[in-house]
Amino acid sequence: MFDPILVPLDGSQLAECVLPHAVAVAQAFNAKVRLLHVLDRNQAGVSPQLFDILNWQINKTEAQLYLEKICERLQKSGLRAEAIVLEGPLAESITEFAQSQEMKLVLLSSHGRNGIRNWGISSVTHKIILSAPTSVFIIRAPRQQEQSYGRILVPLDGSWRAENALSVIVPLARFHKSQIHIVHVVKTPEMARHMPPAQEDIDLSNRMVARNREEARHYLDQVELGSLMAGIDVQAHLIVSDNATLAIHELVDREQIDMLVLSAHGYSGNNQWPYGSMVNNFILYGKVPLLIVQDLPVREEASHQMHMTVREHSEH
Repeated sequence: MFDPILVPLDGSQLAECVLPHAVAVAQAFNAKVRLLHVLDRNQAGVSPQLFDILNWQINKTEAQLYLEKICERLQKSGLRAEAIVLEGPLAESITEFAQSQEMKLVLLSSHGRNGIRNWGISSVTHKIILSAPTSVFIIRAPRQQEQSYGRILVPLDGSWRAENALSVIVPLARFHKSQIHIVHVVKTPEMARHMPPAQEDIDLSNRMVARNREEARHYLDQVELGSLMAGIDVQAHLIVSDNATLAIHELVDREQIDMLVLSAHGYSGNNQWPYGSMVNNFILYGKVPLLIVQDLPVREEASHQMHMTVREHSEH
């Protein structure tokens, strides 16, 4: 499912925080890992007038040797690994390579050689995430030096797009014997704000919440007991909140979640933007590794058919 995997590295220790995760994911999916280093003249601060071909070639050779050493480490873990050095604009070269080589997953460090700044992710990482044509896995540098997938959280909103993320993560959870937490947030209806709500408005809101809680509980039970989750330790959470994103942030902290898995779009997602609002929030403000499962339009029909098949099996 995630084969092959692209791992861009810039030579910094911060960027290398992704390597334990590359091993963990590649082992679970028996995937090939492609290590990529991009030489960018703009990043190097070299003007066209002062460009030194000899030093540039030395840098290219050093980059190849650097990646080959990491390849050897990965191969000792039983992985298939390949080293690639490219020249060009950094973010654009990575995304173009990912598209041309049909990479299934891009594994990114939140920060690289420019160090940790006040932003949740570096500008280069942000550019790659926004333009990547595939799923991306963001590792928070430098906190995630050690790989652990003991508790994986998958928010579900009742849509087949969100459940697609669940179907992708199940093989990883089986391999690493992870506990999967599924959560559905029932949103409280928004009330008119120009005046205090009347009692009948409050009663209507309470009835809607009660009805949605009932449906959500039935939905979570279906997912938990479905054939897709057979043999996996599943914990279900049903939360009522007026802010679903905040509720999930709090759940991540409370349950000490090791990885958050989100579909690029949910029930209300629109394909004209690469990600939904919740995904964008966790890209910038998340604290744990974030796997974003991209649901590209060309795959919607196939994914929908898979969802319907899973749902039929769970109901029989």
